[in-house]
Amino acid sequence: MTEIQELIRFVSRSGVTEVEIEQKDFKITIKTGNEGGKRGKSLEAPVMQQMPGAIPGMALMPQVVAMPQAAPAAQAAPQVATAVNAEENSKYITIKSPMIGTFYRSPSPDKPAFINVGDSVKQGDMVCVIEAMKLFNEIESEISGKVVKVLADDNSPVEYDQPLFLIDPS
Repeated sequence: MTEIQELIRFVSRSGVTEVEIEQKDFKITIKTGNEGGKRGKSLEAPVMQQMPGAIPGMALMPQVVAMPQAAPAAQAAPQVATAVNAEENSKYITIKSPMIGTFYRSPSPDKPAFINVGDSVKQGDMVCVIEAMKLFNEIESEISGKVVKVLADDNSPVEYDQPLFLIDPS
């Protein structure tokens, strides 16, 4: 069920308006209200169909995931803070997550972190590991520079395109 929820979140963030997946015994269609990639629209409930020949009653029951929408007044204050942070961080380059998964700063719990604030990183250096579907994916830096900030918590879920590190390229 969590895989379906992750898929729904991924579809809603990617700007895709419809995804259809078909396997042996079920078919799932996810449609978003995103028109032209605009965010902020709510998701329609996933449509699940039992495939012919499948055992009756074995179709998955989807869990409806409501996408939170903040009130316009509540968004005003964070936008001001974001504008100030954006000006401060504009000279930095962000390393973003290339996938959905679990973020790890070190190769194992008893090992030190790949990189820390203040460390120099070169293009091709491993900066973290993201576990997705029981596979550990080594994430390499695409730029050289100095680590200014670690934006994701160790052993926490990350989304596609979520900022992980801020790098000062100078």
